[in-house]
Amino acid sequence: MQRILVVDDAEMNRELLREILETDYVVEMAANGAQALQKLRECPDETAALLLDLHMPEMDGFAVIDSMRESGWMDDIPVLIISGENAVEVENKCFELGVADFIHKPFVDSIVRNRVRNTIELFNCKNQLEKKIERQSEALRRQEQIIRIQAEQLSTAEAFSKLMMEYRSVIMEVETRLKVLNAMFSEEYKRNPFESIKSRLKKPESIYKKLVRKDLPVTIENIKEHVTDVAGLRVICSFPDDIYRLAELLLKQDDIILLKDKDYIREPKNNGYRSLHLILSVPIFLPDEKKYVKAEVQFRTIAMDFWASLEHKLKYKKSIDNTEEIERQLKACADSIEALDYQMQEIRDKIDYSGGGL
Repeated sequence: MQRILVVDDAEMNRELLREILETDYVVEMAANGAQALQKLRECPDETAALLLDLHMPEMDGFAVIDSMRESGWMDDIPVLIISGENAVEVENKCFELGVADFIHKPFVDSIVRNRVRNTIELFNCKNQLEKKIERQSEALRRQEQIIRIQAEQLSTAEAFSKLMMEYRSVIMEVETRLKVLNAMFSEEYKRNPFESIKSRLKKPESIYKKLVRKDLPVTIENIKEHVTDVAGLRVICSFPDDIYRLAELLLKQDDIILLKDKDYIREPKNNGYRSLHLILSVPIFLPDEKKYVKAEVQFRTIAMDFWASLEHKLKYKKSIDNTEEIERQLKACADSIEALDYQMQEIRDKIDYSGGGL
């Protein structure tokens, strides 16, 4: 039988609660806070619940709770307050301190038994869930450590280093072609179709994790075949129509192969994300061969990139509450940014049509 500790300076209350609970629990009693803490020190792991009166001489219930919090016992022992009052502010204060429930006077046998039983069961379930989460978190930490070690080993392999060199080369190749198109467009139309190019090479750890998620062995061939964004470029344009014009010009080059495209501008993601994604196969020229290598190119307007960068920082860098409301606000911001993009494009068209230029 589980052990219950009843703490009340009124002997009658202690006896009544013992009579109600003794068929289901081993009931121990204490007449004041000091006695209660002494009994907890003797066997804290064996106490299934503490029934605690708030108003006691010398050391009241609040002092007992404070001492339990300092000792860490509140995390292991549920506390039910024995109370003869229904003051909302008192109950709120107790719940804020970590109290599990209340048993109000006069005692009703069935309510006392149900509240004690439910509190113990819920507390045990909570502790079991926390332990399970802790075990899973520890397993994830060990897995992350293994992935880091294996990713480091991967990064030092000669074949992997050669592969990364090829991906760096394809980034330079695509950048060069885009810059040439930008210069030619500037010469013909007196303005630039894009503002900047950002590039990044996927880290070994990220590559490793992606293959693990796909349940694929980590091999050079699987990286080439199944990880399409090792070489990534982001092209920031001024206006939406510049995105499509620039992408069209790039794809017209007869040695660039379009493997896959996803237009999140015409069909945005549910959260409002907008961007044009192209997976390309682009030739690079090595000392002894011409070789096709994959690269992912994303096209965004300045406003789209601003939104995506802030959305990532706000949502994915920390745990957050009110997720649905934040997602609604982010979606509204994305819609406003889209409207602004097309308004600015319309103004540009009016200026171009009038001969003013940009």
